[in-house]
Amino acid sequence: MTAIPDPKTALAAARPAERMLLGQVSLAHLVSHVHIMTVPALLPLLPGHFGSSFIEIGVALTLFNLVSLVVQAPMGFVSDRLGARPVLVAGLFVGGLSFIGLALSPGYAMLLVAMAGAGLANGVYHPANYALLARGIDGARMGKAFSIHTFAGYLGTAIAPPLLLGTAALLGVSQAFAVAGLLGLGVGLLTLVSGGNAPVVRPEPRAEAAEAGRPRPPRVRLITGTVIGLMAMYVLLSLSTGGIQSFSASALVMGYGIDLAGANAALTVFLFMSAGGVLAGGALADRTRRHGLVAAAAFLGTSVIAGTMALTQPSAVVATLLLGAAGFLSGIITPSRDMLVRAAAPKGAEGIVFGIVSTGFNIGGLIGPLLYAALLDQGQPRAIFAVAAVFMLLTVTLTLIQDRRARR
Repeated sequence: MTAIPDPKTALAAARPAERMLLGQVSLAHLVSHVHIMTVPALLPLLPGHFGSSFIEIGVALTLFNLVSLVVQAPMGFVSDRLGARPVLVAGLFVGGLSFIGLALSPGYAMLLVAMAGAGLANGVYHPANYALLARGIDGARMGKAFSIHTFAGYLGTAIAPPLLLGTAALLGVSQAFAVAGLLGLGVGLLTLVSGGNAPVVRPEPRAEAAEAGRPRPPRVRLITGTVIGLMAMYVLLSLSTGGIQSFSASALVMGYGIDLAGANAALTVFLFMSAGGVLAGGALADRTRRHGLVAAAAFLGTSVIAGTMALTQPSAVVATLLLGAAGFLSGIITPSRDMLVRAAAPKGAEGIVFGIVSTGFNIGGLIGPLLYAALLDQGQPRAIFAVAAVFMLLTVTLTLIQDRRARR
């Protein structure tokens, strides 16, 4: 006769397992964002390093996003069927080796190869991470778990410019690429070694026996109007915040008379404040069901700040303060955004739904780098912020539509 587990004992076992799982997934998310920011962080130095133009560097970033776009939804399916943890470990190793290869064999052709490999790795992180969290974290703590996971990613984005630019200043650009690669290999090895020691006990297990005989829903049923709308929201988010993350430092240098150190400091403040906004957004996400309204209000404020940057000539200090405020507001949106996606995902298909929706980032990534790089090559650095503000206003409109649809 099978003993019935004590719910209190299961809960006590689940909490440490949840923390270990969240720590591992968050560390992987940090690495993924360092890798996303590696080329943008070094962007002011890369035309000289590779002997190329900004638009050619933009092509490499577009290739990164194109590969991610192609593989991300299939990786969600693989994560759901074969296990998210081994898929995550593979992504960390592939991303790390891509940048190690670029460090050992510098050149524009190798940059394209490395960006393709890093794009393949990047297609793993969102579906695998969110599948692990959705199945291993109690629903009552999901908002905070999403915010911590997202905070780690934003932290990786924030530390990338000082880490990589500092390494490049001391040792050279190739060594900066090596640092990014070694970080991926190290965390991949850590996740591989510690994975078996982190069993996850769900305090509210699903009725697996009852669901075992039910056929999985065909993938076509996952492509609903809500999912398509959320993917479009991700496209607009990529086009707006991605432009500021990747090109604002160069825009500040070219159009505002701010030196590289000051521009990098302003970008770093934007990124760290974004990470802080994520934590604040996590607290809000657990306290409200109006996730779309929270996200829209925060992004409306961000668009006002971006428009102010485009229309005025702020000093280095004022630009830093404005970008810090914009970063905090843009960070608030992310936990609510993730909760909207989780609500749209059928149980057991979280990985593939997050994979489908996250392709929106890559679709935006196909367009954004070429658009913003062309503006810099044409001597229009202020337009970086103006175009970002327009995309933010479109995001606000779409988010309000999604919120209305969710309430219905």
